[in-house]
Amino acid sequence: MTFSRRSAVLALSTSLLLAGCAKDDPQASLEAAVQQLQDHIEAKKKGAVMDMLHTRFRAQAELDREWAERTMTLLFLRYPNVKVVAVTRRSQVDPATPLSGQTEAQVVLSGAQGLIPERVAPYAITLRWRREGDDWKLLDLEWQ
Repeated sequence: MTFSRRSAVLALSTSLLLAGCAKDDPQASLEAAVQQLQDHIEAKKKGAVMDMLHTRFRAQAELDREWAERTMTLLFLRYPNVKVVAVTRRSQVDPATPLSGQTEAQVVLSGAQGLIPERVAPYAITLRWRREGDDWKLLDLEWQ
């Protein structure tokens, strides 16, 4: 087996092991959900993002799932390139109720028509999560 093939097998084995551990560890699975949300937004997978939203999703206490879907549609149509850069990110499962979690982050969102960002906006965000089975669903989103 060549070095690169061994490296690929090792990387695959490690990722499968980590994925398995994440299901048993609420903290690890919450962190994986946060990363998955970011990946789906950057890949412009609106359906996958919508699947991650709780049925009672709210943003800024008054916006709902319909708003989220419309906003993503407009953002993804306007900008061929969407990037989410998490400058800081901290997720924590509520020790009193392990079915609840929260992520606080400082993020920079950028949208670009080409290689140079046309719009860059920094935000302080708070995401509140609810665990349903093995999945974390985004229940609430607030930003400043």
